Amino acid sequence: MYDENVVKETIAIHTETYNKEPATVSYAPGRIEVLGNHTDYNAGTTFSCAINMGHCFCISASDKPGVRLTAGDLRETAEFDPTTPDALEKKYQWANYVKGVMHYLRGFDVEINGVDCTFLGSIPMGAGLSSSAALEVATAYAVLSYTGKEIDKIDIAKIGQRAEHEFAGCSCGLLDQFSSIYGIHHGLIHSDFRTLETYPVQLPADVVFLMINPHVKHALAESPYNARRQSCEKAAAQLNELVDYEVTALRDIKFEDFEALKDKLDPEAAQRATHVVGEIYRVEEGVQLLKDGKLKEFGQFLYDSHETSRTAFENSCDELDIVVAAAREAGALGARLSGGGWGGSAVALVHASEADAICEKIIEICRAKNIEPTAEIIIPSAGATVVR
Repeated sequence: MYDENVVKETIAIHTETYNKEPATVSYAPGRIEVLGNHTDYNAGTTFSCAINMGHCFCISASDKPGVRLTAGDLRETAEFDPTTPDALEKKYQWANYVKGVMHYLRGFDVEINGVDCTFLGSIPMGAGLSSSAALEVATAYAVLSYTGKEIDKIDIAKIGQRAEHEFAGCSCGLLDQFSSIYGIHHGLIHSDFRTLETYPVQLPADVVFLMINPHVKHALAESPYNARRQSCEKAAAQLNELVDYEVTALRDIKFEDFEALKDKLDPEAAQRATHVVGEIYRVEEGVQLLKDGKLKEFGQFLYDSHETSRTAFENSCDELDIVVAAAREAGALGARLSGGGWGGSAVALVHASEADAICEKIIEICRAKNIEPTAEIIIPSAGATVVR
């Protein structure tokens, strides 16, 4: 399942811009992070799901060398030479994500030149739903299909991650790309970022997620994201000196050992690690809770997650805190910020029969506190695909 409207619109814009129908069309979804905040680069585990919003990417042959790339929403076109990727685009910074993916595909003997491309997304920019990873994955799927090449899905995720690191300046983990690639209908993806294994976890039929966006500016490359990553690495290194087993990442420390030793760590590193270690614990415990149908307990983990985001990792903000409190008051099973933080959206777990009423109540509560959020019902969806 993909967003048919955004695919049709992207094809139409491409055809209008270049006077030619695209030869290749791909689609990749955004994601919501359900549990496992900032655990991916700590070799931990996460629960996420692909969503019913994403990016479409079109390619057709051009009669001139290089790549012409049109951002469908802006109706702006960048041109670059894919064989010389060193100079980042300054005027059209959005082109760097695509440029990075095309560059790193060359390492897999996948080369593209003389093409016209268009992309368009239905993911609200800055909502914390991983529009950048969806664009990276959609780009890779389209280029691979256009060139008739195949590479492993894990390599596609790593290419997207490298593009994010080197071309966009954000040291992200693999959560966003994995979610976009491995999504399943009405289910969560359990991802292990040490083994790079994923497996699906079905959701009960009577639950859905709400995505509540308070419209706070969100840009991870400009946020304290990279500093938080450094604090986590410092905590792992210090813990490695205090236990009789190897700790190369926060994934390795036993929950009870961390609780006993955290006062011996650098205070800031310990504070940040409290959130991440707790998240890894909640994900693993959450697997069994879902199997046992214990939705109330699983929902409480979402509230617990947001609380340590707020107090320990400090990647929340006033608006997201108000949204999560409103979700609790409105009767949601659980709610938390979703994604890197410092803006973006909150996700809430609700019974399907109550979704509309809870949406309305959340908006009402937030408006009384001078916040004008939007709320949508999120359908966990299938992963990236080549449409044609």
